[in-house]
Amino acid sequence: MVDENNEERYKQPVSVLVLVHTAELHVLLLERADFPGFWQSVTGSRDQDENLAETAQRELLEETGIEADAFGGVVDWHVAREYEIFPQWRHRYPPGTKVNTENVFSLDVGKPVPIRLSTREHLRYVWLPWKAAAERCFSWSNRDAILALPDFVAPRARGTGA
Repeated sequence: MVDENNEERYKQPVSVLVLVHTAELHVLLLERADFPGFWQSVTGSRDQDENLAETAQRELLEETGIEADAFGGVVDWHVAREYEIFPQWRHRYPPGTKVNTENVFSLDVGKPVPIRLSTREHLRYVWLPWKAAAERCFSWSNRDAILALPDFVAPRARGTGA
């Protein structure tokens, strides 16, 4: 990657995964433009020294047009998973970087909302029931987060926190 000063700039190996879902646990998935057929939730790397909630909100807005504050803001699950970066994306990170730490967030939008895709990043979107969404994801960490969604949401719905 090259920044505005024409200097090489790499992604940080620290990212967010944002599960956008409805009250009925339909999950938003996005199809990657650079790898058609690969479906995922909103993801993105932290920029400079922004906090992770800011990263989650920025990525949501960039990739979907959703303003998190309009729905009460993103919820930090306080879950971080390390995974090996797929070889086809390692060139985006500092040389020798093979592991990323992904931090999970979610946003309950109540019911499906219109999405404004970043066509540079995604081809299509779909709202799917959580089990079907988990099955469609190519990433094990994304799939695991979606499978945990009902257990995460249930205590919050009862007002007992997560």
